[in-house]
Amino acid sequence: MPFEFERLEIPDVILVKPRVFEDERGFFMETYKKPDFAKAGIDVEFVQENHSYSTYGVLRGLHFQRKPYAQSKLVRCVRGKIFDVAVDIRRDSPTFSKYVAVELSAENKHMLFVPQGFAHGFLVVSEEAEVTYIVDNIYSGSHEEGIIWNDQTLHIKWPIIKPILSEKDENLPPLEKRC
Repeated sequence: MPFEFERLEIPDVILVKPRVFEDERGFFMETYKKPDFAKAGIDVEFVQENHSYSTYGVLRGLHFQRKPYAQSKLVRCVRGKIFDVAVDIRRDSPTFSKYVAVELSAENKHMLFVPQGFAHGFLVVSEEAEVTYIVDNIYSGSHEEGIIWNDQTLHIKWPIIKPILSEKDENLPPLEKRC
């Protein structure tokens, strides 16, 4: 199989490790194959791809979209390295307000599947990083929401104490006021 699927501490969040074929010319890997993903429990139809570029210390998040525009994401860092975080915001979930964090990098080539019902964010820990992610629902600005990155109830151990934030992300509310 071209992928290894690893369920994390919150089992709905899945770390995807693609099989990489390397030689003197470079490498080749499959980044998505619907039957393999469906067999691993990731049975969504991706409809949009996004690409971002950021420099060291930039934190984007913690973002999510309300229904009917909620999104599942398959996140990949294609250049540099990020600290990637998914927070469970499903009130009826036994893991509500818990988070998982992984390192995604161009070097390790891992991907993170973040299902609907999670807030997502990442922090650039290399000089610069490019992140791509495919989603299973289109973006709707009027349904976009977020949680402040340093919400004290979440206890996220960010590797940078003073990240660079957008004005919008600086002013996001805590989880208790959002979900």
